[in-house]
Amino acid sequence: MYDRFNRRISYLRVSVTDRCNLRCTYCMPEEGVKLLDHSEILSFEEITEVVREGVLAGITKVRITGGEPLVRKGIISLVEMIARIPGITDFGLTTNGILLSDFANGLAKAGLHRINISLDTVDPEKFRTITRGGDINKVFQGIEAALTAGLTPVKINCVVRSSSDEPDAQAVREYCKNKGLEARFIHEMSLADGCFTIVENGHGGDCPNCNRLRLTANGMIRPCLFNDLQYSTRELGIREAIEKAIGHKPERGSVNLNGGFHNIGG
Repeated sequence: MYDRFNRRISYLRVSVTDRCNLRCTYCMPEEGVKLLDHSEILSFEEITEVVREGVLAGITKVRITGGEPLVRKGIISLVEMIARIPGITDFGLTTNGILLSDFANGLAKAGLHRINISLDTVDPEKFRTITRGGDINKVFQGIEAALTAGLTPVKINCVVRSSSDEPDAQAVREYCKNKGLEARFIHEMSLADGCFTIVENGHGGDCPNCNRLRLTANGMIRPCLFNDLQYSTRELGIREAIEKAIGHKPERGSVNLNGGFHNIGG
């Protein structure tokens, strides 16, 4: 399906939870954020039906996000349910990697194709500071587990303040080169200020060619990360919510005052 700017919409990002086991400084405040009530969060069956309707509308690429998707109880079962839907040619998941060593093999067996892992530095102390307490060794273990499980290509998402020439970014680039990983550099963004750029070595932020929709954990279809538009799959029905999101997808991002990275999925 094409939007009114002749962009073919083929990519659905699925946030399965607004919860996370880290508190990264650029994502949420130290005290955390107000979380959704469990009754508001879509069941696995509901998520699967949204994906199925999305595929009927032309979706071929699906990525599971959060929050941190691996904290969602039973996540491997959801992956298996989505993997059974005919028509998905690219099925991935984005994670902070902390729990990945325990899940990588099961995710691969369930039908996941590949993985993206967040890593902003290879320095253990800096990592602990950025994530407010995270253990970088668990991320390294998760990366190894993903490679062993065949969840390739493994892509590393590195957030930078102003440039991929920054020392931490360069160290991440070298680490990726040595490990056979693909490094992508994402400039810090502000939803409220409308501050974003195109992802280096990626496609995010490229408004003229944007092909994505986002499903939030509470069932909203959002046509743009940097926009307040959202359509409820529960109130409108899945097909109508998807059609409205595609039909009203803006030409480019502006500002978002009613969501956050933790509950939309970045």
